Amino acid sequence: MSNRRLHYLIIPCSLAALLLFIGACQKRADYNNPLSNDTTKPGTITNVKVTNFNGGAYVTYDLPQSENILYVKANYTINDKTGATLETKSSYYSDTLTVNGFAEKKEYEVTLRVVNRANVESDPVTVKVYPDTPVYRVVAQTLAMTPDFAGVRVAGINRLQQNVGVVFLYNDPYFKKYTIRQQIFSNFREINFASRGFDTLPKPVAVYTTDQWGNHSDTIYKTVSPLYEITLDKSRFFEYHLGSDSPTDQYGWLTPYMWDGNTGSGWHTNQRVPYVLPPTTSFGLGVSAKLSRFKLWPRDGYLWGHGNPKTFTLWGSNAEQPGDFKPPMTAAEGTVIGDWVNIGNYRYPDPPSGNPPSAATDADRVWANQGTEFNVSFAAPRVRFMRVVVPENWGGDNTFAHIMELTFYGDPR
Repeated sequence: MSNRRLHYLIIPCSLAALLLFIGACQKRADYNNPLSNDTTKPGTITNVKVTNFNGGAYVTYDLPQSENILYVKANYTINDKTGATLETKSSYYSDTLTVNGFAEKKEYEVTLRVVNRANVESDPVTVKVYPDTPVYRVVAQTLAMTPDFAGVRVAGINRLQQNVGVVFLYNDPYFKKYTIRQQIFSNFREINFASRGFDTLPKPVAVYTTDQWGNHSDTIYKTVSPLYEITLDKSRFFEYHLGSDSPTDQYGWLTPYMWDGNTGSGWHTNQRVPYVLPPTTSFGLGVSAKLSRFKLWPRDGYLWGHGNPKTFTLWGSNAEQPGDFKPPMTAAEGTVIGDWVNIGNYRYPDPPSGNPPSAATDADRVWANQGTEFNVSFAAPRVRFMRVVVPENWGGDNTFAHIMELTFYGDPR
């Protein structure tokens, strides 16, 4: 290579390195040093207006006439008991500042200052806000604890759909104090979960709500006696093929894969003509049991789509060898056909976030992949055999169905 060509290569590389160095120095200077040398104290905000909401307030204002303003900041105490404080900022492009996280429905003082590009602050302006009842307190008023199978069910409504934590506690005799047994944090409208693993003896339990700012409601105490329940032994399940069951030879996703403990495999009916409608499969539990609930795992990758069940029906029979029948598309709970009784009509829930199925969130997907729980009516009889009928899938064509895993709970005594 000639010296001349080498010269042309060195110049651009050296220039690029120099520009990068200058840019890095400039960035460092901007970060550490004021953006302006004008240290004149800025004027204060004027024409302040307050709009309160649950747990907070919007503060609108007029900025002073100056091109040197950087932002407006607010300082305020959110909890008088703990002394917790917050600082919120809003850029000079905005005329509104949001203050949030207040622990109670009461009057609070908020101090606002204008800050210029030389980090010089204006004189303070103090305004009073009166936030409505904070969301965590609104939710706490709706909470209830009731007996459930092998546990306690906690239910409530988060009508404002803001982030709220619900903390369930148990007075554990081992620790001799109330300890956290389970907690959730979400913005889902319906709060409904069960803490399980209890025997049937009376249990002292409690629940409270909290928020992202560390506020928490008063604790609700109750003594609850859980109902008897065990997980049915899947090793005793067996396929019980009936003539009206849907074929599964197209993909090799067979009925027994619904209880193999693997949510990556499952039952999948054929998608070719002639269809056997509605998609149906049958199996035995290996025991006569009074069912309490079950969990269903849909096919990941097609959540709220494809052949995942949207509506489905469970038929049960306690006969030693129940006969076949052609399942109807719909039937009322309790309907008896031959040896079989409809023990429940179900609809798989929409995404808990409230988004449409086509726009499910990551939180929705996490929720679905943990398995979705459905209750069986107390009025349902004991059963030895099950039929799963899927008249409607999330894909909308309703000609096929797939389920990855089923787990049943109940009392086989």
